[in-house]
Amino acid sequence: MPGVTGRVVLVTGGGRGIGRAAADLLASRGTKMMCTARSEQELAASGLEYVVADLGDPAGCAHALDETVRRLGEVEILVCNHGIGSAHEKVLWKQKTEDWEETLRINLDGPFHLTRLAMRSMVERGYGRIVYTSSTAGLIAEHAGSAYNSSKHGLLGLMRSAAEDGGEFGITSNAVLPGWVRTEMAERSARQEAKDRKITTDQIWEERAALYRPGRVAEPREVAEVIAFLASEESSGVSGEAIRVALGSVW
Repeated sequence: MPGVTGRVVLVTGGGRGIGRAAADLLASRGTKMMCTARSEQELAASGLEYVVADLGDPAGCAHALDETVRRLGEVEILVCNHGIGSAHEKVLWKQKTEDWEETLRINLDGPFHLTRLAMRSMVERGYGRIVYTSSTAGLIAEHAGSAYNSSKHGLLGLMRSAAEDGGEFGITSNAVLPGWVRTEMAERSARQEAKDRKITTDQIWEERAALYRPGRVAEPREVAEVIAFLASEESSGVSGEAIRVALGSVW
């Protein structure tokens, strides 16, 4: 059994998709699990301990951390998985300022506030694991996604900063970079793209699957397995790394 048993874990965006898969997997391995997201309905359906919070707001981040500490203890493993996608974005010269600001607030500012707060006790205790869900768009920009691209690139800078600052205190910090994964967020982008191109959603997913040599997109569980490893004691030699989970493709 990987070394996570008894550890206090906070997983953001834990109500669905990759976050839900990671929370379920880590909970099954004996952690003290807390999930957080904005949707109470999704969180309640998980059957796990949860706290509803807006992670695009510093006060919401503090609330999620405080509730975890109050109910379970100091956070030892932080999985920053929440975020919004790029389906609503436009090419740069048509991009709305408010869309840029919202994406950066949720996708990058939120993880910063959570990391800053969680690392304080990790430093004191001499142990911590931080895992971020970035994207292959954090390495290679997608079309008409300047806010999403920038937030996911920025998340890698935050990850490396946490690895650098926390390394002497037994804290590791890493990121997973999924390619296309069939999650609710990716379904929304598929529907929008299908509408814009006047084709079917199934055709969009066929095109996405064709990007990968196995002819399919990754499953949430496959990303969760990598997150679970990076959250474990056995991953102590890995820090500051951006790990693609994209079936061998750059995307």
